[in-house]
Amino acid sequence: MQSEVVDTSRRHPRRGVSFRDAGPPAALVVIFVLFAVLSPQFRSIDNVQNIMDAAAVLAVVTCGITFVLMMGSIDLSAAGVMGASALTVSLLVANNRTDNDFGLLGIAVAIVLGCAFGCLSGLALVLLKVPSFMATLGVSAVGLGVATLMFAGVQPNVSDPMLKSWAIERFLGFSYLTWIAAACILVGWLVQRYTRLGRYAFAIGGAEEVLLLSGVRVKPYKVAVFALAGAFYGLGGVMVTSQLGAGLVQAGSGYDFSAITAAVVGGTLLTGGRGGILHSAVGVLLVMVLTNGLVQVGVSPYWQGGVEGLIVVAAVAAAVIPQRRRNQVVK
Repeated sequence: MQSEVVDTSRRHPRRGVSFRDAGPPAALVVIFVLFAVLSPQFRSIDNVQNIMDAAAVLAVVTCGITFVLMMGSIDLSAAGVMGASALTVSLLVANNRTDNDFGLLGIAVAIVLGCAFGCLSGLALVLLKVPSFMATLGVSAVGLGVATLMFAGVQPNVSDPMLKSWAIERFLGFSYLTWIAAACILVGWLVQRYTRLGRYAFAIGGAEEVLLLSGVRVKPYKVAVFALAGAFYGLGGVMVTSQLGAGLVQAGSGYDFSAITAAVVGGTLLTGGRGGILHSAVGVLLVMVLTNGLVQVGVSPYWQGGVEGLIVVAAVAAAVIPQRRRNQVVK
């Protein structure tokens, strides 16, 4: 019986290949062509490279939040986890406040810290029965508190050449951060497609009751998904530190909402069971192209937050209306 559940969850993404799945990529092409016509600067190679580089951190954070959304849960911990990881890595690599110079080990510790925060979110969900959005919001507050304690009123500036090179050095025209993001998308897709964790994340979002009736212990997988998401957030905090050259408590500010926006726009449902890493990657590009294009054609940056909000509402409505018509239920 359990093997049947695995096969079902494995086939589930293929059933979703439809006009709805083609919508986000088609919208990305249309928006890109539209802005390319309106602004010669937008279609320049340099600007395309800038879009990809600017999307790197958001893509990594979105990879993490996508796995949580696939389960039908909400994760609002990204800002706090990224802040704590940013301060951690900035104090463990070569910097102006401490004598530490742990290099890659410092980066690994920051990522593991993010994983630990994610695990805490998952445990609060499955053991204390706290709704995911509240559990993760609380963990975000804890992360910000830890980051503030480490900040201690003095900004740690990073002097580690390796970490700084991530944002400065380029390979084939793109920064190392962009290639790291591409690697994360690949790893995320492989986990989603070929591991039990990825298949069960889909199954939990689509039909958790079926898994439970099949004898699958769902709770450990939920904790593992939140832990994986936390690791992505931790890496995102390290990447922001590379960009800024310093550790800041606000390193992850706004990334939680932007990541949810990108995932939903790409076709990952808030109710779970549909979408995935590649869907969300398209959503990241769509959001970044739209943001960059609005600036290029002279739209005030102050309007961008409102535009993102409207996009989320429209994307969620487009995804939910067909289901609501089918079920004739408003939740």
